[in-house]
Amino acid sequence: MQIAIFLYDNFTALDCIGPYEVLSRLPAADVRFVSVDGGVVRADTRALAVATEYSIDQVTAPDLLLIPGGPGDEAAAADPRVREWVAKVHETTRWTTSVCTGSLILGAAGLLQGVDATSHWASYDRLRSYGANPVAERFVRVGKIITAAGVSAGIDMGLYLLAQEGGEDLAQAIQLAIEYDPQPPFDSGAPSKAPAHILELMTAYFAEARAS
Repeated sequence: MQIAIFLYDNFTALDCIGPYEVLSRLPAADVRFVSVDGGVVRADTRALAVATEYSIDQVTAPDLLLIPGGPGDEAAAADPRVREWVAKVHETTRWTTSVCTGSLILGAAGLLQGVDATSHWASYDRLRSYGANPVAERFVRVGKIITAAGVSAGIDMGLYLLAQEGGEDLAQAIQLAIEYDPQPPFDSGAPSKAPAHILELMTAYFAEARAS
């Protein structure tokens, strides 16, 4: 199974590395990190660089497409080469997936018109602008399109995909192997749970980040 993980400058690392850790355990998985022209791509912290060995011209028919989110999503979504490539490979994928604001790139490629989808909670309005119906779920499946919520939700989606392709026993075995047993010290991982002042703080932060 060929898995194409598309990266662009200013992506969020866990968006892709979380599901990568899960999906790369699929027997016979052929994981390919892809960018527009190949080469080194930096994450949003600028401290992490990933060498993508493939350009979009070299990966034309992946079985699974995964697009992470990050501050660079807007620039990626505006690139006609990215939009055309995503739309083209979607025609033959078994799964077309995104994590966090990666769904905005799917939307820009015209794949989410009238479709239930999710993204980072602070980007629902942007998701809606592409004709999608934002849903506050960890991940949302509509046919072969699966969109996951912010950052850590990509691990949940990865385990679901692993179960679809390799069976639930494999998915549970990998969950145990990576010891994915979330027990966070705080219960503020969603807007519906976070204290009001924390939600206000982060809402302002994301609004300022988008404006800059």
